[in-house]
Amino acid sequence: MSIEAETGSSRIPANVPPTTPCTVVWCQGRPYVLEGGSGRPRWMGTDGRGRPQALSRTDLQRRGWSYHRAR
Repeated sequence: MSIEAETGSSRIPANVPPTTPCTVVWCQGRPYVLEGGSGRPRWMGTDGRGRPQALSRTDLQRRGWSYHRAR
């Protein structure tokens, strides 16, 4: 079952990551920032060892994300 939010006349799944550049979200206990620029937008963060890691919107959806850090 999918939770959906209504926006005007269209319905958008609630688990879709935002598309505004510089937005910060949390995924698996780590922060990710949406970088715009030329080309495809990507979510930049770090892996478990502190190395840079880029995730696509699909990767972020699959792993699960939140606006708030998990406690």
